[in-house]
Amino acid sequence: MAVSSCSFPPRVFNAYSSFECRSDPDFSGTPTGEKPRIGSNRRVTASLFCTGGGGLSSLIFRFPPNFVRQLSVKARRNCSNIGVAQVVAASWSNGPTSGYPSSAAAAASQAAAASVPVSDGVAVVEGCIDNDSVQIGDSYDSKTSFLSSDGSITVHAGERLGRGIVTDAITTPVVNTSAYFFKKTQELIDFKEKRHTSFEYGRYGNPTTVVAEEKISALEGAESTLIMASGMCASTVMLMALVPAGGHIVTTTDCYRKTRIFIETILPKMGISATVIDPADVDGLESALNKNKVSLFFTESPTNPFLRCVDIEKVSKLCHSKGTLVCIDGTFATPLNQKALALGADLVLHSATKFIGGHNDVLAGCISGSEKLVTEIRTLHHILGGTLNPNAAYLIIRGMKTLHLRVQQQNSTALRMAEVLEAHPRVKRVYYPGLPSHPEHEIAKRQMTGFGGVISFEVDGDLTTTIKFVDALKIPYIAPSFGGCESIVDPPAIMSYWDLSQAERSKYGILDNLIRFSFGVEDFEDLKADILQALESIA
Repeated sequence: MAVSSCSFPPRVFNAYSSFECRSDPDFSGTPTGEKPRIGSNRRVTASLFCTGGGGLSSLIFRFPPNFVRQLSVKARRNCSNIGVAQVVAASWSNGPTSGYPSSAAAAASQAAAASVPVSDGVAVVEGCIDNDSVQIGDSYDSKTSFLSSDGSITVHAGERLGRGIVTDAITTPVVNTSAYFFKKTQELIDFKEKRHTSFEYGRYGNPTTVVAEEKISALEGAESTLIMASGMCASTVMLMALVPAGGHIVTTTDCYRKTRIFIETILPKMGISATVIDPADVDGLESALNKNKVSLFFTESPTNPFLRCVDIEKVSKLCHSKGTLVCIDGTFATPLNQKALALGADLVLHSATKFIGGHNDVLAGCISGSEKLVTEIRTLHHILGGTLNPNAAYLIIRGMKTLHLRVQQQNSTALRMAEVLEAHPRVKRVYYPGLPSHPEHEIAKRQMTGFGGVISFEVDGDLTTTIKFVDALKIPYIAPSFGGCESIVDPPAIMSYWDLSQAERSKYGILDNLIRFSFGVEDFEDLKADILQALESIA
C-alpha cells in the first residue's frame, strides 16, 4: 500500500500533571533546531513529543507508576474518535511540506495524544516520517486484491486494504467534523487545483464515509460509489442528475411507492415524462425507446413488493443500442446475490438501510458505477445535501462485515419457507423468485446466486383475516423496512397504501390479503413454527 507520511508537530503536554520532564543529553545526533528524520518503519519515542520553545527539545518523559497500563485503558476507552478527527482536520495531506505547522494545528493535535499506542513502557507511533501530514492509503482496487470472495471483501475492503485514516484500531474511527481547515492559503489553492489531497466541508466528503463507499465499490465491482442519507435520496438525486429537463425515462409497474410518487408528481414539474412497463415486457421497452429519446431505464430487480425480475443483461444491451442508461435498484437482491454492473447495467442503487446495514438501526442509500456517472450525481448531491452522518457511515461499515453471513441465512430461510407457504392450504399465492411458479424464475436463476430474504404472499381471506394472521405472529415485528437481523412482517394495504381506497390499491395489485415477510437471522424452525401457528389461527 502506497502511503504518504505523517509528522508530529511541536506540542506541550499538560494533560497529566504527573508527567515529569527533565533535561537529558540528546542522543539523536540532530543539530539544535532541526527536526529528526524518522524512517517510515521506525518508532518515535515519547521524547519527541515533549518540546520547548519553537524547536525540538531533548526533554524526555519520566513516566509515573502504572502509566503504561493507565494509558492503555484510556486509549481503549477514548478510542481516538475525536483525536483522529482533529489530527485529520489539522494535518491531512499527501505531499511533503516544509516548516512547522501552525499553532492551531499543534493545539488540535494535543487531543489525540492520549490515543498513542504504548509498548514496553515507551509511547510509540508506527509507520510515520516527519513531513507534516497524515497518511493517506491508496483506494481499494478489486482487480489487484488477493481476496477472491465477497465474504472477505465485505470484511476488509476499504479498511485493511487501504484506509485513509492512520490508526492502529481494527475498526474504522468515526471522524466527527463538519469542516476541515488548511494550514496556509497556498495549501487551499493547491487543493482547489488538485495538487493537494484533502477534504473541505462535511457535505462534500468525510474519511469515515469514504471507507463505506470503497467497501461497497469493491463488492459491486464499481469504479466509484456515492453514499447518501437514504435510499430515496439516492434515487431522487440520481434521477435529477442524469435526466435532463424535458427528458424521458422508462420504469416498471411494480416498485417502491415513494419512487412512483416522485416519478409521477415531481419529475413532470421538470418536464420529464415516463413510460411505465411490466418488468418482463421487453417489447414494451423497445417500443418506448423507439418512440422517445429515453435518457434512462430505471427499475428495481427484484421489485417491491412482488419480487419481479428484469433480465438485466438483455435490457442493458437494448438500452445501450439506443444510447440509454440503465440503473438497477438491487436493494432486494443485495450485492451478494446479484451483480448488476457485471450484467451490463450502468449504475446499481441500494437502500443501504436494508440488507447492507442489516441491523434496523441506520438510514442510508448508495449508488455505484463508473467514475464519470457517479461524479455527475455527486456534483448535484453536493448542492442538494442529503449527506450521510459519519456515525451512520460507521454503522454501515460495521453492518457490512456480517453481510455475507446474514444473507446466506436469510436466503436459505426464505427459500425453505416459500416452499412451505406455497404448499399450505391457507395461502393463496406466494411471490418469490426462487420458486418455479414465479414468472421470472428462469431469469432469476441466470442472474442471481441467491433469491433474497423477502417473501410476499396472499393469505386466504379478507382484510380481517389478514389482520388476525399478522397479530397471531410472535417473532416478527409489525413494521416497514426489511433486510435486518430481526424478522419483520408488513401488510402493504395498511402499511404503505392505507391512504388509498381499496379500488385504488387494487390498481397496483395491492390486495387486502397481501403480506410481505422479511426474514431475519432467527432459526428457521422457530420461524416456521411461528408462521404455521399463525396460519392455523385463521383456519
